[in-house]
Amino acid sequence: MRGRTSPVAFALGLLASLVVAAQPVAAQSILRDAETEQLLQDMLGPLVEASELGPGQVEVVLINDESINAFVAGGQAIYVHTGLLSAADTANEVQGVLAHELGHITAGHAVRAAERSKAANGISILSLLLGVGAALAGAGEAGMGVIAAGQQAAMGSYLSFNRDQEAATDLAGTRYLAGAGISGKGMIAFFEKLRGNEIRAGYSQADESAYARTHPLTGDRIQVLRGLVDKDAAWDAPPDADLQERFVRAKAKLYGYLNPPARTLAEFPLTDQSVAAHYARAYAYHKDARVDLALAETDALLAREPDNPWFLELKGQVLLESGRPTDALVPLRRATELTRAHPLIAGLLGHALIATENPANFPEAETVLRASVQKDRYNPFAWYQLGVVYEARGDMPRARLASAEVQVMNRQYPQALASAQAAEAYLPYGSADWIRAQDVALEARGELERMKKKR
Repeated sequence: MRGRTSPVAFALGLLASLVVAAQPVAAQSILRDAETEQLLQDMLGPLVEASELGPGQVEVVLINDESINAFVAGGQAIYVHTGLLSAADTANEVQGVLAHELGHITAGHAVRAAERSKAANGISILSLLLGVGAALAGAGEAGMGVIAAGQQAAMGSYLSFNRDQEAATDLAGTRYLAGAGISGKGMIAFFEKLRGNEIRAGYSQADESAYARTHPLTGDRIQVLRGLVDKDAAWDAPPDADLQERFVRAKAKLYGYLNPPARTLAEFPLTDQSVAAHYARAYAYHKDARVDLALAETDALLAREPDNPWFLELKGQVLLESGRPTDALVPLRRATELTRAHPLIAGLLGHALIATENPANFPEAETVLRASVQKDRYNPFAWYQLGVVYEARGDMPRARLASAEVQVMNRQYPQALASAQAAEAYLPYGSADWIRAQDVALEARGELERMKKKR
């Protein structure tokens, strides 16, 4: 049986819980796929051009999460959950979401939300301190009342601010769609999906207090948006057929990658001979270690499009991960050539070259891996493979630098600092790698200082 908590203990416990809640949540899992990333960037490109931002200034990051969500968390990046791509039926729907999130970036909402959250926390902490003071003075019930009122005021202030931001961002999204000549039908259709999900989950659109919501009522948002987009000249613009086909393929690829093989094969039976179905089944068979069947599906794809770099990448991946790295070199080299050394594909080729265990392949591995990390420095796997090459040829300073790159990305700051300092000590003075070792050491030291201050 629980004993009754005293008002003082309750107030102090609530203060402690607030401090815990203020800590950042665990990082979500980022899913890297060259084809899907390129697709999302191509979806976003016209919208960025229609905004006040320049080309290439916003990136899209794919999060492995089945919930239907997209968000901006500071910086110029839009995070899209895999669940959102699964829920969308068209590329146009995804573009509607990207247009909305782009509005958050151009308005600087992530920074303003952090400031507003800090202000709301200030109200909460002040009310807690006043409540604790009243409780210590003997007015326990009054102290608890002060705490409750302060919490309610803080939450109401923050939620109202957030709803205003969302409404303004909806309008910005419609402007970017119009400016890019993209129909707003997808945006409306996706909001209709969200409203349907809310209704099925038992959320009332009419009875729920708007005060307690982080977003405006979905029905109200649809009504306002429809009044804008259906009058726009782009409302009846035909969908981009090429973009839609690429979206269907990427969805099927994600389905095959993320779901159990039996479920994928039930969703995409052998009677379905579409490109999407071949894609999904290739991943299902590969996950199930049915190598011959996986290769048959990739060959079916390549029979239709022999120079499709994503199909070549998939075949190379199946061969490599099935213990046939030498066979994987031909499709991976061609995919790397066709994509002009896309960092993820070049990294995979580098891995295959090393996996052959043939020292004659190591110089080529170094070349493609260095090209990979130069284009995408935040690729720990490519850095690890590059470290293997350096260590194999006895270049320990650069091997330590590669380790430092991996460690700092994995937030292993003490190890990263030690590795970077060891690399700097033996690298040629003033060289690009020597300068990079200094940069990594500074980053690791700075993070350690911040962690120390937080403690």
